[in-house]
Amino acid sequence: MTNLRSTRRGFLGIAAGVICAPNWLRMAHANGMKPTRSMRGGANNYLPGAAIVDKIGGGGFWMTGTVRRASDGAPLAGQRIQIWAHTTEGHERDPHSHGATLTDAKGEYRLEMPQIVPAFGQAHAHLAYDSDEFKTVFLRPVMPSPKDTSLSADFVLQPA
Repeated sequence: MTNLRSTRRGFLGIAAGVICAPNWLRMAHANGMKPTRSMRGGANNYLPGAAIVDKIGGGGFWMTGTVRRASDGAPLAGQRIQIWAHTTEGHERDPHSHGATLTDAKGEYRLEMPQIVPAFGQAHAHLAYDSDEFKTVFLRPVMPSPKDTSLSADFVLQPA
């Protein structure tokens, strides 16, 4: 009987460890999150104060991502992300090619826009976190293929 109990206890201990491990690993990983560094060329054609919109132009392409705090990896709700690009409907310098969106409770953002097309040989987007609470970050992610209909870019922000 003693062996059965210790085996059962051992099994329960292992099961509890397996169930709890993902949260523990996530917390350990989040504590080591480094802030996102601004990318060279990310601020090209930036227009401060772009309006928060439901959609840029006719849509058909999705820009998505997450916004987290560097210190603990917590998702940041209500953060303003500006997006602009060279698309089928305009150049990245055109005001109508710019728009901003806010992150949801999970720190996620999503904005529909026209299809991004190559500019200077690369299909790419420009994104900015440009509010006051955290340091400004500009990103310029390049699409693996100009035929892609979505692109994702994540921000890890540090306080200003």
